[in-house]
Amino acid sequence: MRRRGESRVAVVTGASSGLGRATAYRLAERGCRVAVAARRVDELERTAAGCGERGGQALVVPTDVTREDAVMRLADTTLSTWGRIDVWINNAGVTLFAPLEGGALADHRRVLETNLFGAIHGARAVVPVFRRQRRGTLINIGSVLSKIGHPFVPSYVISKFAVHGLTEALRVELAEYPDIHVCTAFPYAIDTPHFQVAANDLGRHVHAMPPVQSPEKVARAVVDLVDHPRRQSFVPKIAELGLVIHRFFPRTLERLLYRALGRFHLGAGEPPVEGNLFRPADEDAAVHGRRPPRIGAPSFIAWTGREILRIEADAVRHRLRRWHVLPTTP
Repeated sequence: MRRRGESRVAVVTGASSGLGRATAYRLAERGCRVAVAARRVDELERTAAGCGERGGQALVVPTDVTREDAVMRLADTTLSTWGRIDVWINNAGVTLFAPLEGGALADHRRVLETNLFGAIHGARAVVPVFRRQRRGTLINIGSVLSKIGHPFVPSYVISKFAVHGLTEALRVELAEYPDIHVCTAFPYAIDTPHFQVAANDLGRHVHAMPPVQSPEKVARAVVDLVDHPRRQSFVPKIAELGLVIHRFFPRTLERLLYRALGRFHLGAGEPPVEGNLFRPADEDAAVHGRRPPRIGAPSFIAWTGREILRIEADAVRHRLRRWHVLPTTP
């Protein structure tokens, strides 16, 4: 059990870049001791150095989250070094841009192995520790795509829905432990290297969709769950409003989403790439990415309003045709 005034011990997977690195930095700023895990030792060393500069301590544990033995070793190494684990953040994730019927099945499976089974491995490693301690916080990094679909990353969507299910199952399993918390963060698009290092079988560059979030903003929200555990946290909070709209107007929002993604998410052509599915990306890791949105937020909002009117007009015409009021267009 943590003594008063003693710094927390946290584990962050996927800590070599992007949100994972930003989260490790934020924890370090709060004086935490952080075990940073990912596949690239050199980039983990850079993350650890950044944690030290921010007043924290860091432990580098190279880990492939698709291997349960590696994740168990991550937990054991953290415990043998610092004696306990207060916080575990399942952040590691990969993406494949391809329709469900496109791309290799092995690539889709790899997304599930990393995003879902990586989180399952993390839970299996740390939940017994939390039970012994009778306290601890597990934070699973989901996505707005844990709640709504996306036509170009189906395996990612499936994995994130499943991570949300994992969280819900664990909450019930641990219901008799009031000081063990299981939380999910649901961020919208984040400005990380995610889009440039993902596997891509679409033949088009992929860009973030507005309004893109900074990794630092999302990291603050994630670390806030450590001090103030909640069942779920949306970043930005307005994303939850979009899900409410989807509940009442599902087809309209789904058509809008499909049109918006097709127009603004995809850019110039590029050959298919394997990305970081099976091995780390070759480029140097960073917190921020290099694929900004192709349209600004104000212009995107204006386009969205016009497109909703078009979608509703199309829907009215379709209903009238079904009722034989209008002739079918040849």
